[in-house]
Amino acid sequence: MTNIVAIISFSLILIVVLMKIVRNHKKTKPTPNVPPGPWKLPVIGNVHQIITSAPHRKLRDLAKIYGPLMHLQLGEVTTIIVSSPECAKEIMKTHDVIFASRPRGVVTNILSYESTGVASAPFGNYWRVLRKMCTIELLSQKRVDSFQPIREEELTTLIKMFDSQKGSPINLTQVVLSSIYSIISRAAFGKKCKGQEEFISLVKEGLTILGDFFPSSRWLLLVTDLRPQLDRLHAQVDQILENIIIEHKEAKSKVREGQDEEKEDLVDILLKLQDGDDSNKDFFLTNDNIKATILVRILINILQILLQR
Repeated sequence: MTNIVAIISFSLILIVVLMKIVRNHKKTKPTPNVPPGPWKLPVIGNVHQIITSAPHRKLRDLAKIYGPLMHLQLGEVTTIIVSSPECAKEIMKTHDVIFASRPRGVVTNILSYESTGVASAPFGNYWRVLRKMCTIELLSQKRVDSFQPIREEELTTLIKMFDSQKGSPINLTQVVLSSIYSIISRAAFGKKCKGQEEFISLVKEGLTILGDFFPSSRWLLLVTDLRPQLDRLHAQVDQILENIIIEHKEAKSKVREGQDEEKEDLVDILLKLQDGDDSNKDFFLTNDNIKATILVRILINILQILLQR
């Protein structure tokens, strides 16, 4: 009985302290000028209102009430929902520079090397040059076509596997996804790198953590085991990527010594850009920049696969 009374007393004291902190925070923090939106709960905001089997329909229904520009508080993230072509044009075309940068959170900073990947870097000269390099060197039709032999080889391997399993049940989803992950991995790292399967597994784990609605919550890292997970994940991914970069640099030096040159993969292309080029002599990529770019590219590819399932 004494323990129960102590627990209740402690809980009441904790609630009072938290309410005082929140009240003081509201007094010192100016009220932002945001569009109208539905009521929100403390800490989680409007998260509870969109966690449904059809969140897009829920957003549609809310937009009918609050208009084409609607404010939602997703954890600590202030989010503006745009649901009309006119407003979208204003944001994405007329005022695109204002909305060009993404908010930097604790999770993305840890996993994406202080947000230096092309998808998370703030708008500025670094982002513009990196986007230009990715557009010309990584996403051009010529570069996409250069990976066709990899796609053909993996598809052939998949068909042969089907043929060898005649009359036996096959988990089609598993084998097709495995084949796609293999294509992504080989296009990024080539055949000469170790740890590719482990890397893909770690990136998929990172995607689950990136679903966090509290990207700027430092207190959340203190009261949960999220920070150790992030640090462990980042350390494992970083070690694999560092080894891959070292292996590619060693392979590149062997080519200079007269050995046969292998086809370029994503890492080779980024290493060529590491020291800049004639049009960007003052710009160069560090190893961490290369890791962040690789990581973002793989994350986007895997996310596209998962969303299509």
